Amino acid sequence: MASRILPVLLVLAVAGCVRPPARLDYGQLDEVAVADAQTGAHEGARVRWGGTIVTVRPESSETCFEVVSRPLDVQARPRLTDDSGGRFLACAPGFYDPAVYAADRDLTVVGRLAPPVERSIGDYPYRYPVVRAEAVYLWPEPEYDPAYRGGVSVGWYYWDYPYYWGGPYWWGGPHYYRGGPYYRHHHHHQRRGHRPHK
Repeated sequence: MASRILPVLLVLAVAGCVRPPARLDYGQLDEVAVADAQTGAHEGARVRWGGTIVTVRPESSETCFEVVSRPLDVQARPRLTDDSGGRFLACAPGFYDPAVYAADRDLTVVGRLAPPVERSIGDYPYRYPVVRAEAVYLWPEPEYDPAYRGGVSVGWYYWDYPYYWGGPYWWGGPHYYRGGPYYRHHHHHQRRGHRPHK
């Protein structure tokens, strides 16, 4: 029993030390949901939001991202879930290449809320909250890992029952954690409706 409890405790200890990337690790942030910001009542609040890029539009002095919001994990990375609070626009000074900041990539921003804008999704009118981004973080793309043997996700890390002790899914190994190459590849393919070859 102790041999099974120990790795769980070690994983939880490591999880407690995980922090967002430095550029996203702002000390003072306001807890404002995307849906709540549609009214414009929270203008000026500093938020940390993230999600999946829909479109990228470079303009003369800034680049604006349309993002489907996702809840963030302990590293401030968008979780791989269909749960969304809606869409938002994030506009940052300068040029961000749409070939790099492409659709379906994960993005997290920190910035202050500006007045929302009215646009449409198809023929449906939609009120977008707008973030004047002070920090923009594009998360790495998933990588293919041929070592897939099945498993389940628990919270923000990957857990594979038969291989948790000393194997590739052991804490510190390449596959256990939320941003690990297997975890990201596996769920990346799940999002698109197919699975990696075994």
